[in-house]
Amino acid sequence: MKKDKYKKYWYKLDNAGKLYPSIVSNRMSTVFRMSIELRENVDAKILQVAINQIIERFPYFKVNLHRGLFWYYFEYSDKQPKVEKETYYPSMFLKYKKKKTFPFRILYYKNHINVEFSHSIADGSGVIIFVKTLLLQYFKIKKGIKCESLEGAIDINTEVDVMEFEDSFNKYYKKEIPTAKRSHKAVHFDFPLIEKGKYILLTGIVPIDSMKKQAKLMGCTITQLVTAYYFDAIQAYINGLSNKEKKKMLGRIVINMPVDLRQMFPSKSLKNFFISITPEIDLRLGSYSIEEIIEYLKNYMGMNINKKIISKYISRNVKNEKKILLRILPLWFKNLIMPTIYNRFGERGYTSSISNLGIIKLPKEIEEYVHKFEIFPPPSIENKIKLAIVTYKDKMMLCFGSTVYNTEIEKIFFRKIRKLGIPVKIETNMR
Repeated sequence: MKKDKYKKYWYKLDNAGKLYPSIVSNRMSTVFRMSIELRENVDAKILQVAINQIIERFPYFKVNLHRGLFWYYFEYSDKQPKVEKETYYPSMFLKYKKKKTFPFRILYYKNHINVEFSHSIADGSGVIIFVKTLLLQYFKIKKGIKCESLEGAIDINTEVDVMEFEDSFNKYYKKEIPTAKRSHKAVHFDFPLIEKGKYILLTGIVPIDSMKKQAKLMGCTITQLVTAYYFDAIQAYINGLSNKEKKKMLGRIVINMPVDLRQMFPSKSLKNFFISITPEIDLRLGSYSIEEIIEYLKNYMGMNINKKIISKYISRNVKNEKKILLRILPLWFKNLIMPTIYNRFGERGYTSSISNLGIIKLPKEIEEYVHKFEIFPPPSIENKIKLAIVTYKDKMMLCFGSTVYNTEIEKIFFRKIRKLGIPVKIETNMR
């Protein structure tokens, strides 16, 4: 399909994306962040040229949000996104509900390129493709590098594929499939929120080979290993409280774990296409050994990460959207009730979240110019501490995003990783 065909074109929000414009606030920006650290300082002028050259190949991102009678929708914009020097905290409120504001921002600071996207338009997998394409074009302009292999980036000279902006939830929805059950109330951290407009990032950098070795030793995957020790860190924090405080916190520790559905369904969509599974441990039943947690996670993920069970989650999400009562409610009323619904049926059911974006590979011609990647989840009110994981070359980044100053959970977690004999280097934006 020709790129020009989609100019002045409007796009529906996907099934997951429809929620976010109605719940966005200064506290819950719905903006996640990918940070790329280069080996040399960023040339802002070249970065702007690179954005200008690639953005027309992503017309479904070059959009502004508009209000319809019943739903929001995106419309193609003639404006160009502007590269900005970073001066504020990360993942801040993005006023993309205002006219002429894009649902993403491209920032730079010294040797960092920071790409922030609203979850209304894409998930982490879609943004990785966008970022790879941007980096290839940046180094092509700056250093004259032409890469033999794209490693998942998009050739900006190719035609736009309509499947890149399809709603894969609706495509793979089957109305005869029963829906998955929702999670009940979970334990939440009783930490006071930081001031509005602030977001704390804390990254632990670990050798991927050491993590692989430890996972093999314990008979699990790396994701299961990290999740198990995160459960264990939360459990250790609660067990270390006074009896009075501990009694308040005894209950279900639930981790929200997004699953990239492109692994199961043949989707090319760069929009949202994930569901969340919710492993849990219940401290009312007693404390768990790390071996018990790992064995539970292996069984839970083995049972739940398969096409049949995942189809139930897709069915639940799409059936909710198709309910006639919700469809006929005017948008202004949806905006009033959506935050309450999201809190009741969404965030209140999770203690925290872990998202593993996997391994990022770049063409060998530009690898040497990129030092590392980090990925940070969007800030939240109820799920005050979240963890995202990404691996590049020989390093795994364990990236915490937090809306509280208290870092006790993170400290316990990294102490446990160090006790395994795995070195951890800590970086943070805390002052």
